[in-house]
Amino acid sequence: MPLPLKREQSARKPDKSPAALGFRMPAEWEPQEAVWLSWPHRRATWPRHFRAIPAKFAEIAARASRWEKVRINAPGPLQARARSLITRAGAEAANIEFYDHPTNDAWCRDHGPIFVKNDRTGEVAVTDWRYNAWGEKYLPFDADDAIPGRIARKLRLRRFKNGMVLEGGSIDVNGRGLLLTTEACLLNPNRNPGLTRAGIERNLRDFLGVHTVHWLGKGIAGDDTDGHVDDLSRFFGLDGILTAVESDPRDVNHRALRENLDRLRSLRTPEGRRFRIVELPMPRVCARDGRRLPATYANFLVINGAVLMPAFQQPRCDAAAAEILAGCFPGRQVVPVDCLELVLGLGTLHCISQQQPASAN
Repeated sequence: MPLPLKREQSARKPDKSPAALGFRMPAEWEPQEAVWLSWPHRRATWPRHFRAIPAKFAEIAARASRWEKVRINAPGPLQARARSLITRAGAEAANIEFYDHPTNDAWCRDHGPIFVKNDRTGEVAVTDWRYNAWGEKYLPFDADDAIPGRIARKLRLRRFKNGMVLEGGSIDVNGRGLLLTTEACLLNPNRNPGLTRAGIERNLRDFLGVHTVHWLGKGIAGDDTDGHVDDLSRFFGLDGILTAVESDPRDVNHRALRENLDRLRSLRTPEGRRFRIVELPMPRVCARDGRRLPATYANFLVINGAVLMPAFQQPRCDAAAAEILAGCFPGRQVVPVDCLELVLGLGTLHCISQQQPASAN
């Protein structure tokens, strides 16, 4: 039997876990104080295509700033240029904040803190998991791994450390005890070889305040994260799940997405009812330099008053996806963002961001 991680043993004291203290991970549609980004600088992430990426981040920051604060991890030397680009993109200047935090790469969803909130006290805290760049695929990653601690110290937030490797893109929650993830990612031996499925679920329950973990299977082609769920299936309500589907049986994604859809249809809510499953068609194949890219509309970002949706210069497909998202998030403006260049780095809007929930007033 695999031995549990020593860090997990010390982190899981029942009287010290975030869940035991009343903390939970809010759903993405709950009120937010800010959304976090990590400013791009690693050219190898977008080989031969990096030049357009800082301006794209600036556009995304500017769009989000119209609804809430945008907090950006960026070491001092990068800040002047970043601020200039963001200003030029039309941002609400008062909602842009820079933090002198060095990073290795730009994927804040995965290396940033996973925030939790105590509904009784209104306190927001940081859960700080290990980050190993998706199984040590990209070195170095030490600066990224340090980001949750840096943010917690800067904002003076309580910090809960856990020795388990966990990326924010590998999970999705409904804020009331349910969590979606994938076997392909969390059970991959390049993450936590010393943990069983039960041990992983126990960590998720203790630190994120969930009671039920629903497991999907495989991810989409081109995804170097080993199957992050935020490319596949996302909660849009307490009992609602959007899930990517591929109608073409000849497409490499068809079978995996069909199997995930079948799993979702077999699930039941805590009350014993079926989930409301909304199918979200995949865009047409996006590829560059002979490589399939993980383009998916499921990688949207929910912020206060809006949903930022990745678009791929496919007018009919993009419009259909926007209409579906608008139906799932009434009262929020769906804002398509051209991500055809961004996805060359193998991720889009959700991958580069991490939401910080609002604390009690």
